[in-house]
Amino acid sequence: MRRIPSTRKTAPPKSYIIDMDGVIISGNTVIPGAEDFINRLNSRGCKFLILTNNPIYTPLDLHHRLLALGLNIPAKRFFTSAIATAQFLNAQRPRGSAFVIGESGLTSALHEIGYILTEHNPDYVVLGETVAYSYEKIRQAVRLVAAGSRFIATNPDVSGPGEGGIEPACGAMAALIEKATGVKPYFIGKPNPLMMRNALRYLQEHSENTIMVGDRMDTDIIAGIESGMETILVLSGVTKREDVDRYPYRPTHILPSVAEIEP
Repeated sequence: MRRIPSTRKTAPPKSYIIDMDGVIISGNTVIPGAEDFINRLNSRGCKFLILTNNPIYTPLDLHHRLLALGLNIPAKRFFTSAIATAQFLNAQRPRGSAFVIGESGLTSALHEIGYILTEHNPDYVVLGETVAYSYEKIRQAVRLVAAGSRFIATNPDVSGPGEGGIEPACGAMAALIEKATGVKPYFIGKPNPLMMRNALRYLQEHSENTIMVGDRMDTDIIAGIESGMETILVLSGVTKREDVDRYPYRPTHILPSVAEIEP
């Protein structure tokens, strides 16, 4: 079995930022070898974060979701686009206000930084993922953005996997609001390097000592490259080996799955 050569005898272990869907899990199934990979990280004292563009769930939600699948990863090891969005807003306009379309993962992150959630002249309209988009809320978002509220979206993904097929995601709904208002949103999640820098800061690590592991060339790998990290593309998710040559950039390593990674 081919593995990344270990340097732990001559240097401190690398830290890892790891995408979740397509890397650790696929739908409601743990990807073979993922549990052993997490155990190797823990046994060797590697710092790591599970990174996801999905803003629906809180870190505690994600802990319980993966625990039910057999992976015991503490809540503090998860970093979402909702958390990155809250950190960005807190840095830009502390204790501001926002009209939010999203679930508890996003609203909880904004409450934690002291944001007021309101429909009345908010500083920002913040769009995330939700399982129940409301026409009334979309209409209100359009009117608020048209009136001058700044437009933020948690992630640019236009679709995602769902039971029975693909489902529209944040990027698709953001396009609707953009078309109606002529105002482009600022996307926080991958491939924006801002999310990667925030994750590195949360991890208290430097890019030179961190490896980005992901299954998508257009989000995970480009985000890692633009943030100065070594990258590993795993072929257990979206991107296939034959797709790699279509891109003007390449990952540092290409492996079948995280089962092949030796920290």
